[in-house]
Amino acid sequence: MRVLIVTASFYQEITKAMLLGASQLLEAKNIVYDHIDVPGALEIPGCIKRVNDNSPYDAYVALGCVIRGETYHFEVVCNESARGLMDLTIREGIAIGNGILTCENRKQAEYRADPAQGNKGAGAVEAALVLANVTGEGGGG
Repeated sequence: MRVLIVTASFYQEITKAMLLGASQLLEAKNIVYDHIDVPGALEIPGCIKRVNDNSPYDAYVALGCVIRGETYHFEVVCNESARGLMDLTIREGIAIGNGILTCENRKQAEYRADPAQGNKGAGAVEAALVLANVTGEGGGG
């Protein structure tokens, strides 16, 4: 299995902590991974689409952070990055773990990013791995 982690460099201290949690889990599972950094959360879906079109991975992990500010921009970034990832998951069948934090303040983000506390980076890896292993051949019922 090959996994690509895409991180947003905005709030780099937060995404570095998430990347640490994600990479620790992948290494513990002996899963090969690569990493690409993009400017912000809005760029993550486009990056995943471009990479997947040219050299697909088995799963992708999206890591970023959006903290509420004084303008509507927070809602736009949160909604559109989530929509972009969901569109790729549904329309393209791409396994993506969404680890883009959407927080009210920096304290919330730091807690969720910290591998020793919220560890949302590892949580996004777990989600991506589950999706990558879905075959559609369930027993159902």
